[in-house]
Amino acid sequence: MKNKKVYLTLQNGAVFEGRAFGADGEITGELVFSTGMVGYIETLTDPSNYGQIVVQTFPLIGNYGMMKSDVESDRAWVSAYVVREICDQPSNFRSEGTLEEYLKEQGVIGIYGVDTRQITKILREEGAMNARVSKKPLTEEEIKAMSSFRIENAVKAVAKNEKGFYETENANYTVALWNFGARRSMIDNLLAQGCNVIDMPATSSAEEMLATGAHGVVLSDGAGNPAENTEIIAEIKKLVGQKPIFGIGLGHQMLALALGAKTVKHKYGHRGSNQPVKCNKCGKVYISTQNHGYEVVSDSVTQGEVRFVNANDNSCEGIVYEDLKAFSTQFMPEACSIGNPENPLYKKFFTMMDEVK
Repeated sequence: MKNKKVYLTLQNGAVFEGRAFGADGEITGELVFSTGMVGYIETLTDPSNYGQIVVQTFPLIGNYGMMKSDVESDRAWVSAYVVREICDQPSNFRSEGTLEEYLKEQGVIGIYGVDTRQITKILREEGAMNARVSKKPLTEEEIKAMSSFRIENAVKAVAKNEKGFYETENANYTVALWNFGARRSMIDNLLAQGCNVIDMPATSSAEEMLATGAHGVVLSDGAGNPAENTEIIAEIKKLVGQKPIFGIGLGHQMLALALGAKTVKHKYGHRGSNQPVKCNKCGKVYISTQNHGYEVVSDSVTQGEVRFVNANDNSCEGIVYEDLKAFSTQFMPEACSIGNPENPLYKKFFTMMDEVK
């Protein structure tokens, strides 16, 4: 299959001819771009990328190989993967295989040799759109049919149903993680911050979350449109005010919805490890890791204060609900210093839990 001609056709009619690698097949998905210079392993395995064809803006992908220890989940979640150039001979003492081998193993279609800069320009100007990977050019009818594709029931598709427990030595807190499709690094970071973690299914009720006896609750990241999770949002609303809450990514969006705010689809989303986030209180700018296609509408926030905004487009990146002992960020909290006990976001969460211990 490798090196055979394949086509990436966008919903607006643009066609890019490339070469195939990875798994064989054809697929339709939502076409988005990621700006990370590194982190392709995490991108492939992040549940937030469910249903999406991901374009990497960095031109060379695969140069440090694949390592199981770096994956964010036990499988790849992207629908297809688009790169300018692939590396067949990675140089890394940790490497356990090539990108090509991994995509084949995971059944993910790959395309290389296309103009990823031009694709990214289209998405930035026109917004994220559907696209199809095919072995032959599409007809006009097939391009029109592509518009009906929707990513639906994403949390149900990516979230685990079983309860789990993770311990660390000399833990100071026990945290309940409401798991809507959490990355593995989210659990690892909580452990590194001195928290035992009770991993709770997405289908849990507020009563079940309270019954864990945890000092606080983390609403995890996840995939898809936050507004479609009406039952989960109703349960979050019941939980607010009863335990300290830290929402991240999708959890940030659903907490805002539970408290009366609105969410909308971002024009092209923020994906990558280089997104600038400004704190409105202290004026500092953090370079953050993000992976989302929806945003909270800042003007719709009435029960909290928008504390963080994106320095590029001023979109909402974090909200503080002081009276409710809750706060949330659109970006990953480890961006404010990985494993550092002085991390301001974890520090705020710990302070809230100390107050109710």
